[in-house]
Amino acid sequence: MKKLIVFVLLAFPFCVYSQTFRVNIDAALGEKDLDGRLLLLLSKNNKAEPRFQVGDAANTQLVFGMDVNGWKPGTTQLVDVQAVGYPLERLRDVPAGDYYVQVLLHKYETFHLKTGQTVKLPMDRGEGQHWNIAPGNIYSAPIKIHFDPAASNEVLLTINKTIPPIEAPKDTKYIKHIKIQSKLLTEFWGRPMYLGANILLPGGFDEHPKVKYPLAIFHGHFPADLEGFSTTPPDKNLKPDTSARFHLIGYNKIVEQEAYDFYKQWTGPGFPRVLAIEIQHANPYYDDSYAVNSANLGPYGDAITYELIPEIEKQFRGIGKGWARFMYGGSTGGWEVLAAQVFYPNEYNGCYAACPDPVDFHHYTTIDIYNDKNAYYPASDFKKTPRPAERDYLGHVSATLKEVNQRELALGSRSRSGDQFDIWEAVFSPMDKDGYPQRIFDKYTGAIDTSVAAYWRDHFDLTHIIQRDWPKIGANLKGKIHIYVGDMDTYYLNNAVYSAEDMLKKLNNPNCGCEVDYGDRAEHCWNGDHSQPNYISRLRYHQMFIKKWAAEVKTRAPKGADLKSWRY
Repeated sequence: MKKLIVFVLLAFPFCVYSQTFRVNIDAALGEKDLDGRLLLLLSKNNKAEPRFQVGDAANTQLVFGMDVNGWKPGTTQLVDVQAVGYPLERLRDVPAGDYYVQVLLHKYETFHLKTGQTVKLPMDRGEGQHWNIAPGNIYSAPIKIHFDPAASNEVLLTINKTIPPIEAPKDTKYIKHIKIQSKLLTEFWGRPMYLGANILLPGGFDEHPKVKYPLAIFHGHFPADLEGFSTTPPDKNLKPDTSARFHLIGYNKIVEQEAYDFYKQWTGPGFPRVLAIEIQHANPYYDDSYAVNSANLGPYGDAITYELIPEIEKQFRGIGKGWARFMYGGSTGGWEVLAAQVFYPNEYNGCYAACPDPVDFHHYTTIDIYNDKNAYYPASDFKKTPRPAERDYLGHVSATLKEVNQRELALGSRSRSGDQFDIWEAVFSPMDKDGYPQRIFDKYTGAIDTSVAAYWRDHFDLTHIIQRDWPKIGANLKGKIHIYVGDMDTYYLNNAVYSAEDMLKKLNNPNCGCEVDYGDRAEHCWNGDHSQPNYISRLRYHQMFIKKWAAEVKTRAPKGADLKSWRY
């Protein structure tokens, strides 16, 4: 008994005495009861605000997160050792020293879903689901402090700033913008929900008022405006920047030159005249919806295909037929275009999927969700070898799966981080009884839920679905599938493509007529261009795939289709 008492007395101080942070809100902000994720950010340097220094690279700084519900004016929130952190798990793990500290509240709204559940989520506010720049989020200015986890004092922080609204982009001669309220999504979410698109009109659009055009659909992350197109030459006085990703000086000048060159091609002789669009479908979980119908996100696939696209074609003289629509995109967009082509085989006439997110969940990045028991570590009696999440073209690993998911967990519980593994979960998983997505694996331990894995396979494993449904959809998919990936993809996405290719080659009655191609030593996101380095080809999606489709369409267009009027 005495030994037990001594143990408790010795252990107790380490649980109680730890430096904490108490947060209040300046009354001048006029905030009312608030829900959201309160984020405490610590940085060893002042190169940028701490809210801009959290990531997967080795130079990441610290974040600790906790949920707040009904935060009333005049009250405070205590951030202590219970807050979930990244890359250090708890505040007590932070070494003593001088830090720049900042707090930010990522605001949540309440949604009363069609399914009957009520959830609290961050609505996109025009920024594409980025917590550190989301308009309306409130935060404090960074201050320098001395932090000591062994100290027992509180640091008082005052939130006194609001991130301002984002100005909507303006229409130009060639670039237009559209936004519609979706009936389908509004019904699901229990509040008005919108879809939008940035539209690039073809050269000669006004001079040919009777011509109707094919629709080129570029899928990908949230596009605030249509980029990569400029009617003006590059700025001669532009100060060259440095691209850490591509190890280049002056990449900003290359980007501007490519944008101007594209304008000249787009309006010049011989370029196919189409409507090129970039879809905006940011939602309460991520910067895009993955363009499918989902238990947690609602019927985005139907809303895009049957509401947004017909409205664009109506307003901007699209042909309005499935044979005259095609899609292309990379990474998230690569998965989306393949999924939309598979789920709507008659509504689209070709998909060009570059570096797609996992298209076979036997290779969910470096996890086999069907046969592995743990997402973070391979099975072993004694070893715990972390699974990698990111690498370079030489195979050097920069982050593990556990680290990436720990960051997401710090940024948001219940799949609310607004980041990659959480959106996959939100799109692919069934809805839990409380209205949030069911976990495919435990974020703390990595333990995989086999029942959720089975749901993923039947609903969103594209390799499995194509093979399973080929007798029904094969005739409408023949020749429409094109997949490109680097064999050293940063996120190991090439592994799933290998499995998909093996399956596609075996399809018959009819044969697939598919294209799968690999870039030697190419990282994310190689898109099939063997003639250019990745830093150039990634800027040429429109001109690459519009030309490619225009050359192929005659082999897949129905008899009597108009293949000439839009080629002026």
